[in-house]
Amino acid sequence: MEALLGQALAKADADYAEVRWEEVSRSRVAFQRDQLMALEASREAGGIVRALVNGAWGIAVFTDPDEIPEKLRQAAALARKAARHLKDPIRLAPVSPVRDTVRAEMKQDFREVPLEEKRKLAEAYNQLILGYSKEIVSTSVRYTDTIRRVIFANTEGTYIDQETPDVTLVLAAVARRNGDIQQAFESLGEAAGYEFALGKEEKALAAAKRAVDLLSAQPVKGGRYTVILDPELAGVFIHEAFGHICEADFLLRNEPMRRVMTLGKRFGVEALNVVEEGYLPGRRGNSPYDDEGVPRRKIYLIKEGVLTGLMHSRATAHKTGMEPTGNARAVSWEHEPIVRMRNTYIEPGEASFEELLKGIDYGIYAKGAFGGQTEFEQFTFSAAYAYEIRGGELGAMLRDVVLTGNVFDTLRNIELLGDDFQLKGGAGGCGKGGQSPLPVTDGAPHVRIRDVIIGGG
Repeated sequence: MEALLGQALAKADADYAEVRWEEVSRSRVAFQRDQLMALEASREAGGIVRALVNGAWGIAVFTDPDEIPEKLRQAAALARKAARHLKDPIRLAPVSPVRDTVRAEMKQDFREVPLEEKRKLAEAYNQLILGYSKEIVSTSVRYTDTIRRVIFANTEGTYIDQETPDVTLVLAAVARRNGDIQQAFESLGEAAGYEFALGKEEKALAAAKRAVDLLSAQPVKGGRYTVILDPELAGVFIHEAFGHICEADFLLRNEPMRRVMTLGKRFGVEALNVVEEGYLPGRRGNSPYDDEGVPRRKIYLIKEGVLTGLMHSRATAHKTGMEPTGNARAVSWEHEPIVRMRNTYIEPGEASFEELLKGIDYGIYAKGAFGGQTEFEQFTFSAAYAYEIRGGELGAMLRDVVLTGNVFDTLRNIELLGDDFQLKGGAGGCGKGGQSPLPVTDGAPHVRIRDVIIGGG
């Protein structure tokens, strides 16, 4: 493959050209109630070429490596046509050429595990959930594994061959009592081998128990509260509500938000540090290089409460006079890379959980993420469940907890950061620009925030 790509790129009639070839193998098992809904294994392969001519991109996809020379010619021709009408030419920030090979590290290679064994594992988890209580009326258990091999080469001399494994597990329960229906789930994912999916019986039972417990929980009363977010919900918050507006391609398309997101501007308390980590082995979607062949690096989006960094591709870095950060990612070979998150998290503080609770006469401890949406700086998130805080102590379980607000106000209202920390990759993924689900991880300690608007679901 290296010789083929090198010869084709050497003849590319473009200012810059690149080829990305991907080979993907995956398997999936899914149960719903007592029914096996999916038992499958598949493989696919394909590639994409990009040619930059006179400041315009030309793009073509292919499924046969022998097509690469012709696809490069097609992409260059498309770029020339596009450049005739171009008002804002694309330029790429310089990066050093890289030559590297990265192989997947797994304790137990899931490619060597029979599909029937994976079925038995998923079925065992499903039976645990179903058998927990007569009030469990439905389940959803899903196991997936994927290994993605990406070969990237460009006209600057970069050649990278890297593999990334991915294992996910969803354990969900639905409970019903007198017409009331509640659900709970555990969503797990890592860049690991089959070993990651083993030994999750406690997680399955926890989902079942929580679904039943929610039947007895009271709906929250709407109002403004001091709220403690658990690490999972705080991580989702910082990813969805703040991370996306730190993606440089978004800001370049949105002049009002670009004026707001000025480097050096204070956005939170001095104790607040928000990190976009480039490469963390073992975490979902992690590989040392992005899909433009740029080494991933760690950046601080917020350092001591001040906006200090943004996420970039090579094109956005050039346009803003910054350095590439290794954030150009594509969900598959059919898509071009765009600016995406990798591992986004709030660094821990110094407060114990007891210190976070102290002094709260009545508040909310919100746990888990059950979905939400953002619109520029406004957000709405549903907690999976919650507890009252009364006199600095945890109280009754609550449900239907919906948090809404302005991300900038919320960051300024952070009172304390816990000394604990959790970085989690769930079984889903991030969506943007029609590319979903892209594996990411989010993280945080427990976070205490004053004056949060809570509405019942």
